[in-house]
Amino acid sequence: MEIKQAKFVMSNSDHKKCPNKSLPEYAFIGRSNVGKSSLINAMTNFSKLAKTSGTPGKTQLINHFLINEDWYLVDLPGYGYAKVSKTLRADFRKIIDGYLLNRENLLCTFVLIDIRHAPQKIDLEFMEWMGKKGLPFVIVFTKQDKLKPGAVTNAVDKYTAKLMETWAEMPPYFVTSSETKVGLDDILDFIEQINRDYLKSLSK
Repeated sequence: MEIKQAKFVMSNSDHKKCPNKSLPEYAFIGRSNVGKSSLINAMTNFSKLAKTSGTPGKTQLINHFLINEDWYLVDLPGYGYAKVSKTLRADFRKIIDGYLLNRENLLCTFVLIDIRHAPQKIDLEFMEWMGKKGLPFVIVFTKQDKLKPGAVTNAVDKYTAKLMETWAEMPPYFVTSSETKVGLDDILDFIEQINRDYLKSLSK
C-alpha cells in the first residue's frame, strides 16, 4: 500500500464522539515511550502526523487520522505510564476500553512492544484482556535497529516462549524500526489485505 494522503481528523476522549463507522479503523497502542508516534509518522511518511515528544505519555486522547480517504489510523493513549496519578491512569484506561469495546469498524489493533525489553507484565495482561474480549490484534515489535540481528531473533523467541505458556498459538507479529523503516511496508500490506476482505464481506 502506498500512502498518498494522511490527515488529522479529530481528537476526543469519548468513543461516542468518534467519526461515523463507515470506514475501517486500525488502532495503535502500547506502553508509553514504546515509539508509537515515531512509528506512525514513519509508516505514513508524514513526519509530523502524530506528535512526538521526549516526555512519555504525550498521547492522552483518541486521535483519528484519515488515510487515503479509505481508512482511519487511530492513535490511542499509552498505558502503564507511571508518572501520572492513579486517577489519570484510570481515566486513560476508561478511554481505551470504551473505544476498543465499542467500535464495530475497528478491524485490528496493533499492540506495540519495545523489542529491547523482556516481556513486561503490563503488556502481557493487556494482550490477555484483548484475547478474552475477542478483540483481534497483532504485535508490533519496535526499535529493531537498536539491537544486533541475533539479539532481535533471541528477543522474539523469548517473547514467543512466554506467550505460549498461556496462549494456544502465537498472535501475528511484525518486527519494525521507525529509523530504517524495516517491517513498515509489511504492516501496510497487512492492512490493505484486511481492507480488501472487509469490502468483500460488505458486498455479500
